[in-house]
Amino acid sequence: MPVLLLNLRDVPEDEADEVRALLEERRIDYYETRPSLWGVSAGGIWLVQDEDADIARRHLADYQAARAERIRGERALAEAEGRAPGAWAAFREHPLRALATVLGIVLMLAVATLPFLLFGR
Repeated sequence: MPVLLLNLRDVPEDEADEVRALLEERRIDYYETRPSLWGVSAGGIWLVQDEDADIARRHLADYQAARAERIRGERALAEAEGRAPGAWAAFREHPLRALATVLGIVLMLAVATLPFLLFGR
């Protein structure tokens, strides 16, 4: 019976490619389901054989630990060199999204505090 190894929701394409390469390198049979058109299912990487599940999960855990370490190192290096994007860079890159976010926060604060301000009168 097939076993879900990795749900592809919010998984970057490069990570999914590296997991596929890892499985092929270890000669573990797998297949992939694609995301649904309506976004109900994100797709996944499935193992064909139940027997491969434990070893594949161990390899995946080792890979993800190494990837996390590598990504943290790249982020730390970018921060040290001043290349890491911050909040201001995100505001400049998507000004309408940033403005909508700030307006949404202000609106929520107003709705949350207005009853208390009016009740005191």
